[in-house]
Amino acid sequence: MNRSYKFRIYPNDSQQIQIQKTFGCCRYIWNHFLCLRNKTYEENKTYEEKKSYMTYNSCSRELTKLKKELEWLQEPDAHALQASLQNLDMAFQNFFRKVKLGDTLGYPRFKSKKNRSMSYTTKYVAGNNIQIVSNFVKLPKLGSVKFRGRCDISGRILNATISQVPSGKYYCSICCTDVEPKVLPITGNSIGLDLGINKLITTSNGKTYKNHRHLKQYELKLANAQRVLSRKVKGSKNWNKARIKVAKIYEKITNQRYDTLHKVTSSLVNTNDIICIEDLDIQSMKTKYKDINKSIYDTALGELVRQLEYKCEWYGRTLQKVDRYYPSSTTCNNCGNRGDVGLRLKHWTCDSCGIQHHRDYNAAKNILKEGLRLIG
Repeated sequence: MNRSYKFRIYPNDSQQIQIQKTFGCCRYIWNHFLCLRNKTYEENKTYEEKKSYMTYNSCSRELTKLKKELEWLQEPDAHALQASLQNLDMAFQNFFRKVKLGDTLGYPRFKSKKNRSMSYTTKYVAGNNIQIVSNFVKLPKLGSVKFRGRCDISGRILNATISQVPSGKYYCSICCTDVEPKVLPITGNSIGLDLGINKLITTSNGKTYKNHRHLKQYELKLANAQRVLSRKVKGSKNWNKARIKVAKIYEKITNQRYDTLHKVTSSLVNTNDIICIEDLDIQSMKTKYKDINKSIYDTALGELVRQLEYKCEWYGRTLQKVDRYYPSSTTCNNCGNRGDVGLRLKHWTCDSCGIQHHRDYNAAKNILKEGLRLIG
């Protein structure tokens, strides 16, 4: 099993300069070979001829020649440049796979210097390895970089990704493999989850999890900071200070949202053996319900499902998804009769057995029943 450990690092001035040089060189390699691939495609016009010429291996040979012509490409870590080529090749593979499926989106784009979120990946190799000693992490070309707190990693280190967020903070993410999974004790509990906007989660046992609406809490403060930013001269020092204030507010919102989701998902995984959820189409929801588009983004239902998936895999739990077209909200969990229930109606009474239902609670019970049926 693979697992990543992310923590904040505090590089000194010389290390920050080296990191920025590596960011720039990786961006140059991506843009240079993307342009080269585009020109090759225009000349050949066929994917077969392009594939026979511009593969990752051919780009890697061209990179060796390019490093001899441009000496400044030898300053950053060589594995970071190779990783940039690999990411570009993977981007093209993903694009052509989508084309075969009928989707024309996802063509690789050029990277801009103005993008404030930057990162590069370096590999673990013998003699130039990645180590954690006390409160320092040893990285190629950087040496020992300080970090705070604890980082108890396990398994064999594969690579490390150094990133910088728009607020200016630096982070390091170490990916490890051969990590032994931690299996939680069996509880014998099963639960169905109905995901929503007003209530983040309604469970089949009657418990609800509040949607904190973190973006809405900071909406006024964010608007004021963005107004101040819009009145500064772009590129000036005062403009950069105002930009960092806006970035810190967005970072605060993101951290609070992730903290809430991690606490909720960990609680559900620790106390239940089987978790049943509805296979929601989040992208279609954003397109269909444009009046509540901001609320859907603020809820981060896709991230909630993603965390449940990998935590269930880590700890030996079962996550069962129910078909998105299953009428969980309009079906009576007692007799199975399907009623004519509107989307905005929260309480309804079954015409067959006369039981009054809460829409979300009834849906969670039906999702649990259907999920257990699918598991068998």
